[in-house]
Amino acid sequence: MKGLLWFRHDLRLADNPALVALSRRCDQALMVYVIDPEWFRPAHFQSRHLGRFREEFLYQSLRALERELKKRKQRLVVKVGNPLQVIPDLCKKHGIDLLAVTDHPGVYERQQVAYLSRTLGCEVSVSESFSLFLRSQFTFDKTTFPQTFSQFRKHVEKQNILPCIPISAPESLPKHIDERRDIWGGQEFVYDLTPYHGGEDSGMVQLNQFFWKTQGLKNYKETRNGLDGWQFSSRLSAWLANGSISPRIVAAELDNYEYRHGRSDSTESMYAELLWREYFQWMMHYHGASMFAFEGIKNKRPLTTYYCQNYKAWEQGTTEYPIVNACMRQLNQTGYMSNRGRQIVASCLVNELGVDWRFGAAYFEQQLIDFDVATNYGNWQYLAGVGADPRGQRHFNLEKQTEIYDPDGTFVEKWANSKSSESLLKY
Repeated sequence: MKGLLWFRHDLRLADNPALVALSRRCDQALMVYVIDPEWFRPAHFQSRHLGRFREEFLYQSLRALERELKKRKQRLVVKVGNPLQVIPDLCKKHGIDLLAVTDHPGVYERQQVAYLSRTLGCEVSVSESFSLFLRSQFTFDKTTFPQTFSQFRKHVEKQNILPCIPISAPESLPKHIDERRDIWGGQEFVYDLTPYHGGEDSGMVQLNQFFWKTQGLKNYKETRNGLDGWQFSSRLSAWLANGSISPRIVAAELDNYEYRHGRSDSTESMYAELLWREYFQWMMHYHGASMFAFEGIKNKRPLTTYYCQNYKAWEQGTTEYPIVNACMRQLNQTGYMSNRGRQIVASCLVNELGVDWRFGAAYFEQQLIDFDVATNYGNWQYLAGVGADPRGQRHFNLEKQTEIYDPDGTFVEKWANSKSSESLLKY
């Protein structure tokens, strides 16, 4: 039996049910990743889907995946084109009997799988591993899905819904099917992502470092709102976003940590962050395209619009608010911004500058090394008052935020003295 595994947001071998299912049923297989040229073209709201930081991180992740597949006498075939043309062409060319793919809550991603399920002349097997829980563990629909995170968390705890146990990587893989690979990336990358490095092994190293070697988890509750520095948070979001590690592996390691050291405020905070991620994944699953709508899932129109001058100042870090400028320059020069920083700049764009939240969400999509569609758009709706915030809207006092999170001004000073962000915005 011939199979094709279409890697998307699951760039790993461990805890990959789609890979296991294909390995059990097929004796020959293609392992494919498709680069869509549309990712690199300007989209809605003046930003691209894929910026240079995440592109380089993706390239590193694919190279790492290729190395792991080679150890098992397989290879990764990277293709450039529209996936809805590339995948059917490969299936037809090689007489594929089974297409295996991992489910994803993104609207575009689900539409792709639905289209292929209808039109391909072979079996399509869809596995779940991008979230902690399975669809079968919930009985929600769009109208009954919890409107707030607190309601979601209470439901999970009351019903004793537990994360799925991660599965091991298969010991052997089907024989590879020869196929030409397209050339992409590698030569023109100029950004230093250090200490980020894409790939499953690197993600597991970071997990081990944060949980065990540096004991970052021990003080997570106290440090997680820091604006700068590597160890104030787990920094696992980039590897989770492209699936180099799974949230179930992180949850299992957290259980292991609590077994050895006991439960604490910090471990509970860490699990709460995993649940926040989970909440947004299922919100995207149930609400779909409403996650991108101006009115949000609440169907409530904000009193904002598009002011070109205000937006450009925000984007380039040249507003009248030093804390916002520092955060935006950090983002533009590193591809990363802390969770606290993201809340601060989002509140500023919507409330102080009066700009449509979707411009900010789209810019984050382009710039962030750890962009995740559900988490990004869920958080932006939350801050804009059209999402899951029970208070209606979050308006941060920027002076107070500065006093609390940068009391001695070191963060603002560091990024105020950095080179201008404007040159880094031009690709």
